[in-house]
Amino acid sequence: MPNPPKSRVIVGALVVLAIAATTYYLVRPQTTRTITNFAECAAAGNPVMESYPRQCNTPEGQHFVEDIGNVLEKADLIRLTSPLPGAEIMSPVTITGEARGNWYFEASFPIYLTDWDGKIIAQGIATAQGEWMTTNFVPFKATLTYNLADAGAYSNRGTLILKKDNPSGLSEHDDALEIPVLLK
Repeated sequence: MPNPPKSRVIVGALVVLAIAATTYYLVRPQTTRTITNFAECAAAGNPVMESYPRQCNTPEGQHFVEDIGNVLEKADLIRLTSPLPGAEIMSPVTITGEARGNWYFEASFPIYLTDWDGKIIAQGIATAQGEWMTTNFVPFKATLTYNLADAGAYSNRGTLILKKDNPSGLSEHDDALEIPVLLK
Protein backbone atom coordinates (compact mmCIF):
# COMPACT_ATOMS: atom_id res chain seq x y z
CA MET A 1 0.00 0.00 0.00
CA PRO A 2 1.48 3.40 -1.01
CA ASN A 3 2.46 5.84 1.61
CA PRO A 4 -0.27 8.56 1.74
CA PRO A 5 2.05 11.44 2.67
CA LYS A 6 4.33 10.71 -0.33
CA SER A 7 1.40 10.70 -2.80
CA ARG A 8 0.10 13.92 -1.28
CA VAL A 9 3.49 15.54 -1.84
CA ILE A 10 3.48 14.44 -5.49
CA VAL A 11 -0.11 15.63 -6.04
CA GLY A 12 0.69 18.90 -4.26
CA ALA A 13 3.79 19.42 -6.41
CA LEU A 14 1.75 18.77 -9.57
CA VAL A 15 -0.93 21.26 -8.44
CA VAL A 16 1.72 23.92 -7.72
CA LEU A 17 3.33 23.25 -11.09
CA ALA A 18 -0.04 23.55 -12.88
CA ILE A 19 -0.80 26.82 -11.08
CA ALA A 20 2.63 28.20 -11.94
CA ALA A 21 2.29 27.22 -15.60
CA THR A 22 -1.21 28.75 -15.84
CA THR A 23 -0.06 31.95 -14.14
CA TYR A 24 2.92 32.25 -16.47
CA TYR A 25 0.73 31.68 -19.52
CA LEU A 26 -1.76 34.35 -18.44
CA VAL A 27 0.71 37.06 -17.41
CA ARG A 28 3.67 36.42 -19.72
CA PRO A 29 4.65 39.29 -21.98
CA GLN A 30 2.62 39.05 -25.17
CA THR A 31 4.44 39.27 -28.46
CA THR A 32 2.90 42.47 -29.73
CA ARG A 33 3.00 43.97 -33.14
CA THR A 34 4.13 47.57 -33.18
CA ILE A 35 1.14 49.83 -33.74
CA THR A 36 1.98 52.91 -35.78
CA ASN A 37 -1.36 54.42 -36.85
CA PHE A 38 -5.08 54.64 -36.18
CA ALA A 39 -6.04 51.80 -38.53
CA GLU A 40 -3.61 49.37 -36.88
CA CYS A 41 -4.77 50.46 -33.41
CA ALA A 42 -8.42 49.82 -34.28
CA ALA A 43 -7.62 46.52 -36.05
CA ALA A 44 -5.83 45.31 -32.91
CA GLY A 45 -9.15 45.53 -31.06
CA ASN A 46 -8.33 48.58 -28.98
CA PRO A 47 -11.21 50.86 -27.98
CA VAL A 48 -12.15 53.50 -30.57
CA MET A 49 -13.73 56.76 -29.44
CA GLU A 50 -16.62 57.73 -31.70
CA SER A 51 -15.53 61.34 -32.05
CA TYR A 52 -14.80 63.07 -35.34
CA PRO A 53 -12.13 62.26 -36.18
CA ARG A 54 -12.19 58.93 -34.36
CA GLN A 55 -9.44 58.24 -31.84
CA CYS A 56 -7.87 55.03 -30.56
CA ASN A 57 -5.77 54.31 -27.46
CA THR A 58 -3.57 51.30 -26.79
CA PRO A 59 -3.14 49.75 -23.32
CA GLU A 60 0.45 51.05 -23.43
CA GLY A 61 -0.83 54.62 -23.61
CA GLN A 62 -0.30 55.30 -27.31
CA HIS A 63 -2.87 57.64 -28.83
CA PHE A 64 -3.82 57.69 -32.51
CA VAL A 65 -6.22 59.96 -34.39
CA GLU A 66 -7.88 58.93 -37.65
CA ASP A 67 -6.49 60.80 -40.65
CA ILE A 68 -9.34 62.73 -42.30
CA GLY A 69 -7.17 65.20 -44.18
CA ASN A 70 -8.14 68.84 -43.82
CA VAL A 71 -11.92 68.25 -43.91
CA LEU A 72 -12.58 70.14 -40.68
CA GLU A 73 -10.52 73.17 -41.70
CA LYS A 74 -12.33 73.48 -45.06
CA ALA A 75 -15.88 72.65 -43.90
CA ASP A 76 -17.08 76.23 -44.38
CA LEU A 77 -15.79 76.29 -47.97
CA ILE A 78 -16.24 72.81 -49.42
CA ARG A 79 -17.91 69.61 -48.19
CA LEU A 80 -17.47 66.16 -49.63
CA THR A 81 -20.41 63.74 -49.69
CA SER A 82 -18.61 60.89 -51.43
CA PRO A 83 -16.07 59.46 -51.05
CA LEU A 84 -15.43 60.15 -47.38
CA PRO A 85 -11.95 60.28 -45.82
CA GLY A 86 -10.39 56.83 -45.57
CA ALA A 87 -12.87 55.28 -48.03
CA GLU A 88 -11.78 52.51 -50.34
CA ILE A 89 -12.33 53.71 -53.90
CA MET A 90 -12.41 51.90 -57.22
CA SER A 91 -12.07 53.27 -60.74
CA PRO A 92 -14.15 54.97 -61.96
CA VAL A 93 -14.89 56.93 -58.80
CA THR A 94 -17.67 59.49 -58.59
CA ILE A 95 -16.97 62.50 -56.38
CA THR A 96 -19.91 64.50 -55.02
CA GLY A 97 -20.35 67.29 -52.53
CA GLU A 98 -20.97 71.00 -52.34
CA ALA A 99 -18.71 74.03 -52.46
CA ARG A 100 -19.22 77.73 -52.06
CA GLY A 101 -19.72 79.54 -55.36
CA ASN A 102 -16.34 81.28 -55.08
CA TRP A 103 -14.61 77.85 -55.12
CA TYR A 104 -15.62 77.57 -58.79
CA PHE A 105 -14.60 79.48 -61.88
CA GLU A 106 -16.89 79.13 -64.90
CA ALA A 107 -18.84 76.50 -62.90
CA SER A 108 -15.94 74.10 -62.40
CA PHE A 109 -12.78 73.34 -60.44
CA PRO A 110 -9.96 70.77 -60.83
CA ILE A 111 -9.69 67.46 -58.98
CA TYR A 112 -6.59 65.27 -58.67
CA LEU A 113 -5.95 61.78 -57.34
CA THR A 114 -2.41 61.00 -56.20
CA ASP A 115 -0.77 57.79 -55.07
CA TRP A 116 1.05 57.35 -51.74
CA ASP A 117 4.06 59.42 -52.80
CA GLY A 118 2.15 62.28 -54.45
CA LYS A 119 2.31 61.15 -58.08
CA ILE A 120 -0.85 62.23 -59.95
CA ILE A 121 -2.62 59.11 -61.26
CA ALA A 122 -5.90 60.79 -62.31
CA GLN A 123 -7.25 64.27 -62.85
CA GLY A 124 -10.56 65.73 -63.85
CA ILE A 125 -12.99 68.58 -63.47
CA ALA A 126 -15.82 68.93 -60.96
CA THR A 127 -18.81 70.75 -62.37
CA ALA A 128 -21.42 72.76 -60.54
CA GLN A 129 -24.87 71.18 -60.47
CA GLY A 130 -26.59 74.52 -60.00
CA GLU A 131 -26.10 78.28 -60.20
CA TRP A 132 -22.49 78.86 -59.12
CA MET A 133 -22.43 82.67 -59.13
CA THR A 134 -23.24 82.88 -55.42
CA THR A 135 -21.49 82.70 -52.07
CA ASN A 136 -23.82 79.87 -51.00
CA PHE A 137 -23.02 76.17 -51.26
CA VAL A 138 -23.55 74.71 -54.73
CA PRO A 139 -23.57 70.92 -55.39
CA PHE A 140 -20.85 69.47 -57.62
CA LYS A 141 -20.10 66.17 -59.30
CA ALA A 142 -17.05 64.65 -60.99
CA THR A 143 -15.85 61.25 -62.14
CA LEU A 144 -12.21 60.15 -62.14
CA THR A 145 -10.87 57.10 -63.93
CA TYR A 146 -7.50 55.72 -62.93
CA ASN A 147 -5.35 52.68 -63.54
CA LEU A 148 -4.07 51.09 -60.35
CA ALA A 149 -0.93 50.08 -62.25
CA ASP A 150 -0.06 53.80 -62.41
CA ALA A 151 -0.01 53.99 -58.60
CA GLY A 152 3.09 53.20 -56.60
CA ALA A 153 3.36 49.52 -55.69
CA TYR A 154 4.44 50.33 -52.14
CA SER A 155 1.01 51.15 -50.74
CA ASN A 156 -2.66 51.40 -51.68
CA ARG A 157 -2.94 54.79 -49.97
CA GLY A 158 -3.79 57.84 -52.02
CA THR A 159 -5.03 61.40 -51.70
CA LEU A 160 -8.01 63.02 -53.35
CA ILE A 161 -7.36 66.74 -53.91
CA LEU A 162 -10.16 69.17 -54.76
CA LYS A 163 -8.53 72.47 -55.72
CA LYS A 164 -10.20 75.84 -55.63
CA ASP A 165 -10.16 77.17 -59.18
CA ASN A 166 -7.76 80.10 -59.28
CA PRO A 167 -7.71 81.80 -62.68
CA SER A 168 -5.59 84.65 -61.30
CA GLY A 169 -2.65 82.34 -60.69
CA LEU A 170 -1.85 84.25 -57.48
CA SER A 171 -0.77 81.89 -54.71
CA GLU A 172 -2.72 83.81 -52.06
CA HIS A 173 -5.93 82.62 -53.79
CA ASP A 174 -4.90 78.94 -53.82
CA ASP A 175 -6.84 76.52 -51.64
CA ALA A 176 -7.55 72.79 -51.62
CA LEU A 177 -9.41 70.08 -49.79
CA GLU A 178 -7.25 66.97 -49.38
CA ILE A 179 -8.54 63.65 -48.06
CA PRO A 180 -6.85 60.26 -47.71
CA VAL A 181 -8.36 57.36 -49.66
CA LEU A 182 -7.50 53.71 -50.23
CA LEU A 183 -7.05 52.71 -53.88
CA LYS A 184 -8.62 49.46 -54.99
